[in-house]
Amino acid sequence: MRGFVVMAMFLASFADAAWNDYTSVRELELNADGIEAFTIDAGAGSIDIKGVEGLDKLMVVATVVVADLDEEDAIKFIDRKMQLSLDKAGNRARLVSDFEEGFFGNGPGARIDLEISMPTGIAIEVDDGSGSIDIVGVIADVSIDDGSGSIEVRGVANVLIDDGSGSIDIAAASGDVSIVDGSGSIEVRSVGGSVTIDDGSGSIKVSDVEQDLIIVDDGSGGFSYSDVRGAVEEDS
Repeated sequence: MRGFVVMAMFLASFADAAWNDYTSVRELELNADGIEAFTIDAGAGSIDIKGVEGLDKLMVVATVVVADLDEEDAIKFIDRKMQLSLDKAGNRARLVSDFEEGFFGNGPGARIDLEISMPTGIAIEVDDGSGSIDIVGVIADVSIDDGSGSIEVRGVANVLIDDGSGSIDIAAASGDVSIVDGSGSIEVRSVGGSVTIDDGSGSIKVSDVEQDLIIVDDGSGGFSYSDVRGAVEEDS
C-alpha cells in the first residue's frame, strides 16, 4: 500500500511539472534574394531544416519552451533572456536562437525548437549546442558544429560535421563527406565524392561511395563498408 502511495505521489509530481511548462510560438521570415549562405547559431532545442524548390524566402517557426514556470514568470524570463533574430548582411543570412546565460546558467530549463523552410541551393552553417538536427533537400554544402544530439542529413552537396556525441546518419550527398565525431553511431550511404571519418567511439557503417573511404581513426566500435568504388584507407 505504501509503495502505491509513493508511486501515486511521483506520478502527480511528474504531471504537475509537465503542466508548468510554458510554450510560445514565434515566426520569422526573410527575403532570400541574393543570399548564398545561411548561418544558424542555436543553443538547446531541435533543428529541422527543409529545402523547398522555388521558395523565395527563409521561413522559421520557433517553438519556445520554458519549464517549471507559470505564464507570467515565463514571459518575463523570455523577455530578459531570449535571443531570437533572423537578419541579412550582404549575401549571408543569420539566425540566432538561444538564451543568455547568467551566473547560474540559463536558469529554468528552456529550449527553442526550430522548423525552417528555405530555398534550395543555399549553403548552411550550423553551430548548435544540443538537440537533434535534421536537414533534408537543401542541395547545397552543409557544415555542422554540434555539441550533442542526433544528426540526420539527406539530399545535400558537401558535408562537414564536427560532433561531440549523438548518432549521425548521412544519405544522398553529391559531394564529399567529412566527419569528426566523439561518440555515437555513424551511418553514411549514397555519396558522390569521398568519405573521411575520424571517430572516438561507436559503430561505423558506410555504403555506396563513388570515390575514396578514409578512416582516420575508428576508435572503439564495429566498422563495416560495402560498394566503395575508390580506395579504402583504414587506421592501423
